[in-house]
Amino acid sequence: MPAFVRVEELDGLPGRVVLADMRWYLDGRSGRAAYERGHLPGAVFVDLDRVLTGPATPAGGRNPLPSPEVFAEGMRSLGIDDGDIVVAYDDQGGVIAARLVWMIRTTGRRAAVLDGGLAAYAEAYPGSLTADEPAPAQGDFATRPWPVERLVDIDGVLGPRALAVDARNRDRFAGELDPVDPRPGHVPGAVNVPCRENLDGRGHLVPRERIRDNFAAAGVDRDTASRVVSYCGSGVTACHNLLTLEHAGLGEGRLFVGGWSAYSRDGSRPVETGAAR
Repeated sequence: MPAFVRVEELDGLPGRVVLADMRWYLDGRSGRAAYERGHLPGAVFVDLDRVLTGPATPAGGRNPLPSPEVFAEGMRSLGIDDGDIVVAYDDQGGVIAARLVWMIRTTGRRAAVLDGGLAAYAEAYPGSLTADEPAPAQGDFATRPWPVERLVDIDGVLGPRALAVDARNRDRFAGELDPVDPRPGHVPGAVNVPCRENLDGRGHLVPRERIRDNFAAAGVDRDTASRVVSYCGSGVTACHNLLTLEHAGLGEGRLFVGGWSAYSRDGSRPVETGAAR
């Protein structure tokens, strides 16, 4: 199952497709309200804070993974079965939708980000957005543990075999701006591959070769990709880098889900500032 699908590919996917609206905003705007104003036909709304996030802690960061039980129950409540193909979208080029897609894929099921998201669908099908909400029956989504081999903790991100890749924008990586975390900067030795730089101006993925070039400029290639530990502010947009890494044929990588929101709160940890070398 590819990590990204285009609007024109939806009808050809092999199985029942569930569209998942993943709109969520760091500035506090309501994704649910955006969904209610208009969404893709039949799409369910996935609440990142309620379904895809556990209780925030200093060590776990703002958006730690929920327990497997909470995640599975959230998927069942939306009518999602183990055998479904979940195609998630947002209005930010998929950088938020990637969190749900990574969580589903990493537990052995099928999911993809809709390339171009809400705008691409609305362009392909003018007038199709709706405020009607589906009433799904309870789904059959099994509880499965998070695979420990795909996750890294705060010690692991500094490990000698880790290549920490920061998905945040360049100003936050450099420490010029951090509106949400206590210390600006980045993990020492980290490289910067802003996830949004793998998108064009319309929120579509750029060609694979350009994605590979973006990673290569930060020192991530076929020889080093197996060491990648992706992080961001709190484990959301970092998932987009993991999916684009896979899409580019460079492997899967691992996730430091606590991200900068956890790392920067530990005053014993060293911090670097300045632009990527």
